Amino acid sequence: MEDLEKVLITGGAGFIGSHLVDFLSQDYDVYVLDNYRTGKRENIKSLADDHVFELDIREYDAVEQIMKTYQFDYVIHLAALVSVAESVEKPILSQEINVVATLRLLETIKKYNSHIKRFIFASSAAVYGDLPDLPKSDQSLILPLSPYAIDKYYGERTTLNYCSLYNIPTAVVKFFNVFGPRQDPKSQYSGVISKMFDSFEHNKPFTFFGDGLQTRDFVYVYDVVQSVRLIMEHKDAVGHGYNIGTGTFTNLLEVYRIIGELYGKSVEHDFKEARKGDIKHSYADISNLKALGFVPKYTVETGLKDYFNFEVDNIEEVTAKEVEMS
Repeated sequence: MEDLEKVLITGGAGFIGSHLVDFLSQDYDVYVLDNYRTGKRENIKSLADDHVFELDIREYDAVEQIMKTYQFDYVIHLAALVSVAESVEKPILSQEINVVATLRLLETIKKYNSHIKRFIFASSAAVYGDLPDLPKSDQSLILPLSPYAIDKYYGERTTLNYCSLYNIPTAVVKFFNVFGPRQDPKSQYSGVISKMFDSFEHNKPFTFFGDGLQTRDFVYVYDVVQSVRLIMEHKDAVGHGYNIGTGTFTNLLEVYRIIGELYGKSVEHDFKEARKGDIKHSYADISNLKALGFVPKYTVETGLKDYFNFEVDNIEEVTAKEVEMS
């Protein structure tokens, strides 16, 4: 049998990364590098131990040796300090992980993996900031409002420069508000939707930071992995950046209402002051992604319903196991 092409996903034990592992493993030989700071080994239990490197992306010598040894065909770089709030508290740490480690990884690829077919850097809609022009496109002005957003923008430009300057076939993906199974509501890094689900599931009060009317382009994780694979494989994606969203927007109160209808109940909620660095409105122009052939399969409503069904099935499975053990 012909050897499968090798893919390395840094941060691959996390929320988005683990879904990429599941999706790509059907056709590729997938490896993961993760320090489990926010990811979990159980998220990628399908991978054998010899395909998982438990490392911090800043362990440069070890990362370099892995890149030299395995000669990956594709690298999807998700590893990051992912919290805006933590980047405000620890800007130096944010820069070490999100800037320096990205640059070092690109340098390693330039030296030892020049045959690579695609390097994809994961950025964020946070780079656009809070400027009023909507939807956000590659022509939009950039106004990053936090160390995290500044560092991600640096990573974008550096990644694309390695394409234009050194002929490394790179691309950038800017994630808007991704939601779906495996988001950990207990994590300070988790998205707002998983926290809403947790409140309804456990009848806990939910807090809106701001007035709840802030809007986001919520994109279901299964659409996200489809789009990343498309960018990984499509020859026309080289040297470009892509918004990963749906091209629509929904406010938080509406999401809260839909989840309440799915559960058939309401929970208490309150409002607190908006957090520093948070933006008011955002949604994506995905016209260049659609030009590659991408069509979102999920709306906010269908994604929330699928996520709800997953949560219900998971709870029933855990309950059944507890009954067996009792």
